[in-house]
Amino acid sequence: MCKGLASLSTCCLERAKVLKARLGSILQKPNWNLSSSKIGQNKPTLEECLRWKQSFEKLLSSKYGLYAFTAFLVSEFSEENIAFYFACEDYRNTKSTAKLLAKAQKIHDEFISSDAPREINIDHETRDITKANMLALTPFCFDLAQHKIYMLMAKDCYPRFLRSPVYKDLVCQAKPSRCTSVWSRPAG
Repeated sequence: MCKGLASLSTCCLERAKVLKARLGSILQKPNWNLSSSKIGQNKPTLEECLRWKQSFEKLLSSKYGLYAFTAFLVSEFSEENIAFYFACEDYRNTKSTAKLLAKAQKIHDEFISSDAPREINIDHETRDITKANMLALTPFCFDLAQHKIYMLMAKDCYPRFLRSPVYKDLVCQAKPSRCTSVWSRPAG
């Protein structure tokens, strides 16, 4: 089997790596969706759902918004972005210097390393700067990479989430009588 891998092109190996990461994510959370997540029976109000459209920050600051957005990212095989973002938040808020090293290494191994199971999509320069920052650990050594992932989510994933059936269904379920008027307006 290993002889077969050596004969594959770099392109095929890269695709295999992507598939491995996606399958790993699926296996870690096999049944995670909105109905089985913590949203479950406690649905957000219509006002809360509509507030998520105001800004990405409002979406992330809402407990239900974060659950819904995470479920959306899982469905798109890109939940590593939100996981990385909050791992960095946890890291930055760590007071114990003894814990910083362990957390930094875990973030690196899970998200930054070229063979990370949940490798995030950052450019080579950002990856190199982040690795260099880890040589002298501070609470801010992941800031550049975290900012890049935040901007990726804000500019790409967040607008898609707002157009997704996941978001539209939540709005409709929050107050079904407004569902038709909110989403079925004729194109003008």
